[in-house]
Amino acid sequence: MNDVVVNPSGRVLDLFQGARLTPTQRRIAHSLVEHAAKAAYLSAAEVAELAGVSQPSVTRFAMALGYSGYPALRRELRALTATGPAEPAGQNAMQRAVHAETGHLRRLGEQLQDLDDVRRAARLLTESRPLPVLGLRAAAPLAAYFGYFAAKVFPDVRVLDSGGTGLLDRLDQARSAGAGAMLAIVLPRYPRESVDAVREAKAAGLAVVAITDSAVSPVAESADVVLPAAVGTQLVFDLHTGPMAMAMVLLQAMCDAAPEPVQRRLEEFEATAGRRQLFLA
Repeated sequence: MNDVVVNPSGRVLDLFQGARLTPTQRRIAHSLVEHAAKAAYLSAAEVAELAGVSQPSVTRFAMALGYSGYPALRRELRALTATGPAEPAGQNAMQRAVHAETGHLRRLGEQLQDLDDVRRAARLLTESRPLPVLGLRAAAPLAAYFGYFAAKVFPDVRVLDSGGTGLLDRLDQARSAGAGAMLAIVLPRYPRESVDAVREAKAAGLAVVAITDSAVSPVAESADVVLPAAVGTQLVFDLHTGPMAMAMVLLQAMCDAAPEPVQRRLEEFEATAGRRQLFLA
C-alpha cells in the first residue's frame, strides 16, 4: 500500500470556504489554518490564546460553522488532518500540484450548488455603469482576462490593474461617472494597495464584490459579497485555476441577469468581427 501525502492546512482551509465570518472569527480561522497540524488537538482556551481572542469567541466561531460547540469542530479538524483521500506519495511534485487543482475545482463545483451569492454579485455588477475591475500584482492578469470578455457585452468596463498614486484617482473617476459597484480580485499575498482600494471604494459608497482565495482573506471584511475560490500552493508560484473559474462563472451569471442586451451586443460584435476578418476560425 502506498504512503499518502496529507496537506492539513489545505484541508482545514477548505472547511471555511464560503462561510460568512466576522473579523474575529477570521482571526480564529487563520490561526487554525496556520497551525493545522497541532490545532486539532488544542483546547478552546489554547486556540483562543493562539488567535488572541476570548474563549467564548472560539465557541461562537464553531457554532457559526454549524457545529454544536468547539469539541464537535475539533473532532472534525482531527478527521481532516489525520485521514481521508490523499495523493499517492509516488507521484511527482507536478502531478500532485495538478491533482490538488482538480480537488479545488471539485469543491468549487460543490460550493456552486448554492448560487445565491453569485447571483447577488452579478446583479450588483451588471447594474454598475461604468464597471471598475480591480486586480493588482498577481491578480492583474485575471482582472484583464475578466475585463476582456466582460467588455464584449457590458459597456464601459474599466480594468484597474496598476497601483501607485493614480489608482485612487481612477477609482474616483469611475465613481463620478456613475459606478455603483466594483469587482475586486484579491489573491495571496494580498497587496496592501488592493485592500486599501477596496476600503476606499466602500467609503465612496460603492458595493464591492470580491473574488479571493478564502472566506478568511483580508479583503473579506470590507466586501459586500465574497466569492471564495482556493488557489494552488504546491508549486513555486500559486496556481489560479479556481479563481479564474469563479470569474467566468460570475461573468456567466452577469450575462444571465441581462440576457437581451447581452445577446444584442454579442451579435453586434460577431458582425463586426466578421466584417473586419478578425479571426481565422
